[in-house]
Amino acid sequence: MTDVNTRIRELVAHAFAHAPAIQSLFDKAGLTPADIQSAADLKKIPILRKDDLVEIHQANPPFGGFLTIDPDTLPRIYISPGPIYDPQPPPADPAASLEPFRYVGFGKGDRVLNTFMYHLTPAGLLLDEGLRGCGATVIPSGPGNTDLQIMMVLALRVTGFVGQPSYLMTMLDKMEAMGIAPAANPLRKALFSAEPYTPAQQARFEGDYGMVTTSAYGTADLGFLGYTRKGVPGFKLVSSIYMQIADPKTGEDLEPGHSGEIVVTTFNPAYPLLRFGTGDLGALAPEPLEGGQHLLGLYGRSGEAIKVRGMFLHPNQLRMAMMQFPQIASLQAIITRPEHNDVVTLKIELKDGAADDGVGAKVQELARAAVRLRIDQVDLVPPGTLTGDASFRMVVDARTWN
Repeated sequence: MTDVNTRIRELVAHAFAHAPAIQSLFDKAGLTPADIQSAADLKKIPILRKDDLVEIHQANPPFGGFLTIDPDTLPRIYISPGPIYDPQPPPADPAASLEPFRYVGFGKGDRVLNTFMYHLTPAGLLLDEGLRGCGATVIPSGPGNTDLQIMMVLALRVTGFVGQPSYLMTMLDKMEAMGIAPAANPLRKALFSAEPYTPAQQARFEGDYGMVTTSAYGTADLGFLGYTRKGVPGFKLVSSIYMQIADPKTGEDLEPGHSGEIVVTTFNPAYPLLRFGTGDLGALAPEPLEGGQHLLGLYGRSGEAIKVRGMFLHPNQLRMAMMQFPQIASLQAIITRPEHNDVVTLKIELKDGAADDGVGAKVQELARAAVRLRIDQVDLVPPGTLTGDASFRMVVDARTWN
């Protein structure tokens, strides 16, 4: 395989020549492709963060000037908050995108339940393509309808599951309550994403049920970045990306072993993102494992956005909701996790003298339509509760993980 420095030089030259957004970013930083000759030189490029991406896309719709191919050749286009219209070109390195699936052993003869959402977000189809690329048969069930999911598992002798580990826990709890013992359960392989995969869950799936499992780390903008392997902490990174760790405040690169913001360059010439700041915190292993980069772990978020049921909830989304309701003084979303399920409670503080007028139900519906996120409970709080809190945060993650 071509060494990483050569790949970076070729990617930068191509992006500068064919993506106006990259050329503009370089011009503002006083850079040319000749300044980026190796992985060590990437730190010269300013970090591109999600908020920057929103502004760039709005200034140059619909793809921000990053797309280097004819848009009529795109298989799919997604929308993410901003809004950002995410072009999804074919993978530049199909083998790299299949690495997590190959590790689990998905292949011909497997029938796999895909419980990720197919509507508007890339997760469902991304997993669908990976499974079919390995030769497996996909059952595109999407999330929810647990009784129906269980019926399909039993009737079709489903061997594989992809989705969130908490949802598989819910399914197994219900199946055990139905009297289906682990040995009689056909599920034997699982790929998880979108939330932490806890040791207690792994012990149950791999110990009690004898499954082969992995947890894949990825983002909507970049696709899969890495996946877990049994007995090895953290994530093996896929070969289609190059990862750096940066100080969240200064943007300066940090040495392997130190925790900071995960910054990714993707080797996708059709939609090149250079030094994309994910907002996730992590640390690279001091020494590469098996000849590639290795992420020791994920340690939370550097930004304000919080992932809930696989979707990001950003304070800006709540601020936009507030603009629709002038009687609201402040909003706060609190995420908890009773019984392995994310629950979103929205606290609403009205302005002095403002009437309720069903504002809670209206905000719930707005969130479902605009943010694609279910608000489970709305609490109206007295004036001054939120606006008088010196430590106020608009999105609070109060979840605990085993």
